[in-house]
Amino acid sequence: MNKIDKKSIFYIILGIFLLIIDQIVKINIKNNMAVGDSIKVVNDFFSITYVQNKGAAFGILQNQKFLFLIIGIVMILGLIYMFIKDEDKITRLSISMIISGALGNIVDRLRYGYVVDMFDFHTIWSYVFNVADICVVLGIILMSIRVFTDRRI
Repeated sequence: MNKIDKKSIFYIILGIFLLIIDQIVKINIKNNMAVGDSIKVVNDFFSITYVQNKGAAFGILQNQKFLFLIIGIVMILGLIYMFIKDEDKITRLSISMIISGALGNIVDRLRYGYVVDMFDFHTIWSYVFNVADICVVLGIILMSIRVFTDRRI
């Protein structure tokens, strides 16, 4: 497949939608909270906490903005190639989710110099994350299921 067909449009629109949701949530956090502010949502289990993450997952490799941008762009280009070559629905869904999440965090790094994180399950997880991170993780889980079960849909 060398062109964008009707089947591809759904996954592209989904990716754009997820990216928009991610950015809306982050903008609302930045506009309504100060860094370090936390709002309890579910007692001591879940809070919305504004964190500026200058590193990668789990805060590793702090202040490596250029490295993250290069890795993100290369990863996205590879995923676009996979998207074009593989018409499997689960593969395309997972790729759309991963790309939207990667783009969401790339936009943050370009715009702010850091990634805006907010979801804080502090009693079970010591890291704060965002919508883009959720998209990447769920996309990777779907891709793994697809690869390990070798089921085509």
